[in-house]
Amino acid sequence: MNSWKYCRELGLAASIYLMYIRFSGAHRAVSAITEILLHIDWTSMRRLGVDVGGTFTDLVLWDDDGTTTVHKTPSTNEDPSVGTMKGISALEVKAEIDLESIDMFFHGTTVATNIVLEHNGDDVGLITTEGFRDLLHIARKKRPLNYSNYQELPWQKWQLVPRRNRRTVPERIDASGAVLTSLDEDAVRQEARLLRERGVAAVAIAFLHAYKNPAHEQRAREIVEEEFPEAFISLSSEVASQYREYERFSTTALNAFVGPKTSNYISKLVDEASAAGVSDDVHLMTSAGGLVTARSARQTPVSLLTSGVVAGLIGGCAIGAASGYPSVITLDVGGTSADVGVAPDGRLRMKHLLDTRIGDYHAMVPMAEVDTIGAGGGSIASIDEGGMFRVGPRSAGAVPGPACFDRGGTEPTSTDAMVVLGWLREKSFLSGTMEVRPQLAEQAVRNHIAEPLGQSTEKAAMGIFTVLAHSMTEAISLHSVRKGYDPRDFSLVAEGGAGPLFAWHIAKQLDIPRIIVPTHPGITSAVGLLATDIRYEVPTTVWTSSDQADIDLLAREVARLTDQAVAQLKGDGIPDEHIDLECSVDCRYVGQGYELRVQAPSGEIDADWVEQVAQAFHEQHGRMYSQRFDDKPVQLVNVRMTGIGMVPQIRLPKIAVGDADSTPAKVATAQTLMWTDDAGSPKWVDTDVYSRELLRAGNVFDGPAIVEQFDSTTVIGIGQRATVDELGHIIIERCAQ
Repeated sequence: MNSWKYCRELGLAASIYLMYIRFSGAHRAVSAITEILLHIDWTSMRRLGVDVGGTFTDLVLWDDDGTTTVHKTPSTNEDPSVGTMKGISALEVKAEIDLESIDMFFHGTTVATNIVLEHNGDDVGLITTEGFRDLLHIARKKRPLNYSNYQELPWQKWQLVPRRNRRTVPERIDASGAVLTSLDEDAVRQEARLLRERGVAAVAIAFLHAYKNPAHEQRAREIVEEEFPEAFISLSSEVASQYREYERFSTTALNAFVGPKTSNYISKLVDEASAAGVSDDVHLMTSAGGLVTARSARQTPVSLLTSGVVAGLIGGCAIGAASGYPSVITLDVGGTSADVGVAPDGRLRMKHLLDTRIGDYHAMVPMAEVDTIGAGGGSIASIDEGGMFRVGPRSAGAVPGPACFDRGGTEPTSTDAMVVLGWLREKSFLSGTMEVRPQLAEQAVRNHIAEPLGQSTEKAAMGIFTVLAHSMTEAISLHSVRKGYDPRDFSLVAEGGAGPLFAWHIAKQLDIPRIIVPTHPGITSAVGLLATDIRYEVPTTVWTSSDQADIDLLAREVARLTDQAVAQLKGDGIPDEHIDLECSVDCRYVGQGYELRVQAPSGEIDADWVEQVAQAFHEQHGRMYSQRFDDKPVQLVNVRMTGIGMVPQIRLPKIAVGDADSTPAKVATAQTLMWTDDAGSPKWVDTDVYSRELLRAGNVFDGPAIVEQFDSTTVIGIGQRATVDELGHIIIERCAQ
């Protein structure tokens, strides 16, 4: 399997250092580094990462010698594979390589997410237990507006499965997995024929308590395959094998809703990449922060929701750790949205079950703690009917784009505002390959914002920036301060094409001591695709308590999950020596309605194992809610086994060291509008402009300054100092008083 060609001529010292970064978390023993090094086949490796965003598609090619080639191209939202293949072709020329030399292809996509958000999935039929036809309609008692009798419920307005296609059959399994009523196979056959006649593209099969005994669902699938072989079939026992009927049914229906289009897209991309000579060994990022094969992604495309968003967080963690700052807050600002993630000690946090939603629907799949707001480079500034000044969430996207790009857009965006402020120069965008017309930006801001509000164009532009920056500041505060983390203990990793334009101001507002601007901030999500492992999570519901734990049940279920996770990895061709396992448990105090996930210890499943899980839960509950009850028994609800196919981490190459004079040579001086102090009004100031390509390790320069490069522009504010580290990352800190 050519996906296991690794890193030719990688020095041993660098190998140990990189593996230490990857495995230095508390959940990995340092001894694992030595074990892995003993088994790695140090041959050549060339990896391609492609992240498709709403505005741009980002590509990065990582060679085994540390050479990196990056490219950005406008996304083709009508068919993302078109933009992807165009970008790959351009990257081939840029890197001067043969596409057949690419060993692995990692991909992050918004296809499944967009289908859900735009409500344009395929027609779905549901076969479920008699008496549970309307479970998807009723949902939970929680409503968007708690006290309104006249509200539209989104899961009812935009139904995943219309009532006429929700079909029931006699069958019943109890909560222990015992069969109470045998499956009526004739009824399943009849309903499958009916759904086929109605022209549905996908069939979801969700029976009561199938997470305990999937036999009825598996037999129902066999019957549907016989009667309706062209249907995309989704089983709740495979998609979400744990208790909570509504969430399990919703997730299964979501998987069917996005399944046909997403699986067709993946198949088309794999075929086109293979035809072009790129490796057909395509792996896709999941919402949990791991990679899965194209085969697995086609079966459970619901796992791809928010995939590109998570890649940005993983990339930020890798970059922060490599620069010596493992605790990071990531700010990934693209053309349409801004993604915020918080990773203490470089560890991804998983979302609470109450928060694992996508659009209007509940998705009971593991999701890393990353949230998105409608704030990006393409966010449109406007004045509503009530005279209120707004920025976003509406975006100009790739087409027509900001007014300054002269592609048909006439409304002012945050990009246009920063052109007016002097931060984005005429030839700075994509190294001058995309023309920027300042006069169009000024005209858009003046006509739509400044004149209606009776303000100068410059003040209106600064207002656009300030409003959008405030939205990002609030998002970071929501996911750090309000969840028990102090931003002053973190470094802010500025990602995306626009992240480094906002980070300098946001860090000042939240008193974050340090900003890290990656070597290629605009393609950090694509880098994140190359910095993660292949992961499969297998859950089950156990229902036992720490004071009366069923050790035999726990040991049996952990062993079963282990075998299942290992089998999935081996099915992908991953050898034994590259397989690792992590166990976690969803716990709660007896009487609580929802759980918190905690890491379980390795080793034998015994009373001491249960006690360690309980103690971990007490600590987690205390952090989350400032209350812990050590004298109360802990209920172990779900056990999860994560199988990891370990991929050796990409090598971050060092850049050339600067001369004795640590100040880099500036390429220009620009007039920019900046705050000269915290209380004053913005003023036009002389600002040094530097080229990122000319920066060297050890370079130091003070703001106000601008650093331009192909995929982004970085702003260093007044009172801030930038230092270039040995990896080429720009570290921005407050100047010493």
